[in-house]
Amino acid sequence: MIDKKTLLASLLGASVVLPLPALAQDSSSDSDPVTLRMAYDADPVSLDIHEQLSGGILQLSHLTHDPLVRWTKDVKFEPRLAADWERIDDKTMRFTLRDGVKFHTGNDFTAEDVVWTINRLKRSADFKAIFDPIASATAIDEHTVEIKTHKPYPLVLNLATYIFPMDSEYYSGETEDGDPKDEIVKNGDSFASRHSSGTGPYEVVDRQQGVKVEFERFDDYWDKDSPGNVDRLVLTPIGENATRVSALLSGDVDFIAPVPPNDLDRVRADKNVELTTMSGTRIILMQLNQKRVEAFEDPRVRKAFNYAVNQQAIADRLMKGFATPAAQLSPKGYDGYNDSLEPRYDVEKAKELMKEAGYEDGFSVTMMAPNNRYVNDAKIAQAVATMLSRINIDVDLKTLPKAQYWGEFDDRAADIMMIGWHADTEDSANLFQYLTECPDPETGAGQYNAANYCNPELDEKVAQANVETDRAKRAEMLQAVEKALYDDAAFMPLHWQDLAWAAKKNVKLEPVVNVMNFPYLGDLVVEQ
Repeated sequence: MIDKKTLLASLLGASVVLPLPALAQDSSSDSDPVTLRMAYDADPVSLDIHEQLSGGILQLSHLTHDPLVRWTKDVKFEPRLAADWERIDDKTMRFTLRDGVKFHTGNDFTAEDVVWTINRLKRSADFKAIFDPIASATAIDEHTVEIKTHKPYPLVLNLATYIFPMDSEYYSGETEDGDPKDEIVKNGDSFASRHSSGTGPYEVVDRQQGVKVEFERFDDYWDKDSPGNVDRLVLTPIGENATRVSALLSGDVDFIAPVPPNDLDRVRADKNVELTTMSGTRIILMQLNQKRVEAFEDPRVRKAFNYAVNQQAIADRLMKGFATPAAQLSPKGYDGYNDSLEPRYDVEKAKELMKEAGYEDGFSVTMMAPNNRYVNDAKIAQAVATMLSRINIDVDLKTLPKAQYWGEFDDRAADIMMIGWHADTEDSANLFQYLTECPDPETGAGQYNAANYCNPELDEKVAQANVETDRAKRAEMLQAVEKALYDDAAFMPLHWQDLAWAAKKNVKLEPVVNVMNFPYLGDLVVEQ
């Protein structure tokens, strides 16, 4: 019997080579198969879930893989591939894994897959900073793993939300060209970037980059208690906001994200569509590259740039109130949130600082931003460029689609670059480790610090906070870091971006969306 996924891939001329799945009988059902047509502003840049630490890749991870532990809607931990866990001592956590779980290839999921995955994460350029506290992972038996940290570490369960076990047997060995199947190629071509085998609710059956990704429900998915009833997902990237919204309202797609602020009222007014919104924790900011622009080494210039930008106007006019102006990285509710810090906007003060620093006549800079990654990202960048002109800064702005932008970002190709960040550990230290720590390719620290800002004393404070198990003391330490970064004007914070999704009335979206912006579509119910 020809299995249905292979047949579908051949008929569609799939550009992705899929793992050979285990043979399974087609399930019979009295109802027609349920297809969800969805449109995001972009599609995943790769199938390798360790190639890039980004919202798009983590959204993909929750479709094709399962984490050991995942966040609930109220930001608590719930078991997934780890059925249980216990702390053995202050440096050791033991996880008991689910029995009977299969990968999409039919291979059994075991503790060795968890160990293999953690070791791979520790050599990923994007993930290794997060996993630096991990000293070792050991398979005690087929369904027990012990994770040891170098020092007492309070966030092991937070890290477990990043551990989506990969099929170690499938990714072992070499390709016909002699390349290791487990290699991680950033913004490049690799076996893992084109092949996928996880334990998740969906398998990729066709992928045409920038055109569409098709998924089918995995027949042997372990979570039989999941209410999800969607058999097939078709993800179409639609970068233009108005076009994406029109596709939903006209019935061409069933679910879209994000919903741009300008169209919130238009979506609310449609009786066939349900809008779901949520306050967000993703910080949008600009980074000033001190290695490219000598003036950015002067904190007076960095402060002047901050004083020149009106975050409230951006939130009110461009985001239509669908954002919260920011003065720091940590959103309210995080331990590092410092309520003494306020956004600063004072053009005259900015001019005084520029004059004091010897740059009264200004200078020219280049700026890059994506145009389909964050809500209104290109418009925000243009607004910032216009505001900076008031202190005689001539900005050469270039915006790019997400797929091209990240390569430029990794190359630090402009003097000012936009970045948005949500701490998927739901912890302030994650923000500091990736956005403000001194860049270090060996440890992965500062992996997304395009400012090349470096303050070793603050990095040490973050390191100390990461081994502090008293939460009140740890919060005090993290808040002190936020205050120091604010005083040093290490970056230009803009706002925390709110979240909005929209779907047809019969698509029960609200139960599966969350503040992390990782919709758990495996649990999605579509009423027929």
